[in-house]
Amino acid sequence: MTFKFSRTVLAGLTAALVASVGVVLPAQAANLRMAWAQDAAGLDPHTQPAFSSLRLLELIYEPLVRHDAALDVVPAIAESWTFSDDGLTLTFKLDPNAKFSDGAQVTAEDVKASFERLLDEATAAVARSNFLSISSIEVTDPATVVFTLSQPDAPILVAMASINAAILPAKAIAEGSIATTTLGSGPFVLDSWEPNSREVLSVNPNWAGGEIAYDGITISVLPDETAILASLRAGQTDFALINDPLVATLVPNEANLQLNAVPGLAYNVLQLNPARAPMDNLKVRQAISCAVDRQDVLDTALVGEGKVTGPLTMPAYAVDPSTLFCYEQDIEKAKALMAESGVDGFTAKVIAATGEPPVASAEAQVLQSQLAEIGVKLEIELMELSVYVDRWLAGDFDMAVAQNGGRADPYPMYNRYFTKEGNLQKVSNFADDEIDSLLQQGRVETDLAKRKEIFAKFEQRITELAPWVWLSTSNTYTAQLKTLSGFEPSATGTLFGLTKVTLGQ
Repeated sequence: MTFKFSRTVLAGLTAALVASVGVVLPAQAANLRMAWAQDAAGLDPHTQPAFSSLRLLELIYEPLVRHDAALDVVPAIAESWTFSDDGLTLTFKLDPNAKFSDGAQVTAEDVKASFERLLDEATAAVARSNFLSISSIEVTDPATVVFTLSQPDAPILVAMASINAAILPAKAIAEGSIATTTLGSGPFVLDSWEPNSREVLSVNPNWAGGEIAYDGITISVLPDETAILASLRAGQTDFALINDPLVATLVPNEANLQLNAVPGLAYNVLQLNPARAPMDNLKVRQAISCAVDRQDVLDTALVGEGKVTGPLTMPAYAVDPSTLFCYEQDIEKAKALMAESGVDGFTAKVIAATGEPPVASAEAQVLQSQLAEIGVKLEIELMELSVYVDRWLAGDFDMAVAQNGGRADPYPMYNRYFTKEGNLQKVSNFADDEIDSLLQQGRVETDLAKRKEIFAKFEQRITELAPWVWLSTSNTYTAQLKTLSGFEPSATGTLFGLTKVTLGQ
């Protein structure tokens, strides 16, 4: 598959089309005033798992490819790509206009250095296991890089369409400056960052993706989303990221505001830790799954904004969750399973982060009430996001209320957690030969119908084994003044659509 249109050509065609119908809008020499509740936790795109970090870094860095609003893979730094007939060689041609913000050309050596960093275990890259099929990387000329794969890898392009696979300057990698300074090829440059207070970004004049109709973005960190809504209402903020569904439901009541809501790929989940007793007991995990009323959690904690989901949230693979193990609350079955387990009630601690997602505490409280019906006493540990992420990555919890990111393909979404070589295996603390085999089968199979059959089996088995209790998907929300136009929301939650925004008068 080869794409022949570069981003520059596409931008030119778009401009020409707009001009031809006579609706060119004047560019605004001004900053976009933005607000969000949760600040980034770090600047290294390869190691940051938190949504709040990704939302910032997606404005600064670029991967080889990205998803468009329809979740199709489209060019980013790569102008085109081609698989060999046997699926074992993947060749990228880079956009000749792609440059880092310091004016340096993005070269194949930068791509090679970035993926070698991703694959180095010492980096602790969160997406490392998505790329373990890469056996070698060859630079054939400054604009061509060839990946040789050890086996066909159908979802590798989807895995590459993530800011966790961002292309970094080889010189910055060599200098070890990635975590402290930013130097990307994305649409914006980070001029200043006051953690938990404010970020200032300016437009990257070297960005190859086209013109941006304003000068930069000033981001205010306002931990209380009702304060964000008040700031929007007062016209002091142009655009905001909204995470709290209750706040989102208030936006349409404001005459000068617009809510952008799209169903997200991310999922809310109660993670059990099968490495700790009594969650190492299958019957206990299944009893917990049967005791949870997922619709009640959704209605109470998320005010009904979202839908009950199984593990697979992407439209191409999602199934009716009522077909999965114990998706309708069944207290009698849960009590019977607890009796079969030999465990006569127990106390466990469940960790939850403040602010990401903002409904985590409410979800934990509803689950606390529901699980009490089968003799499981939950003690809720609320903590700051950075502390939570460290505990989560270390697998240091009995249970965790989490909101994990989704992908357009099941393999890169779950191999990190549930294959034996997955680099986030410590987060799940769970391995199963059949699960591992199904994920590997899905990785090499290129026929879509056969892949759906494989991942349907994966979904059935993992919900029966219940290492986690999947709850719901959420909507992704942004809110804006109606004077803004052009923002394209995405199921991934990315704010990359800000590059197409035009500010109002």
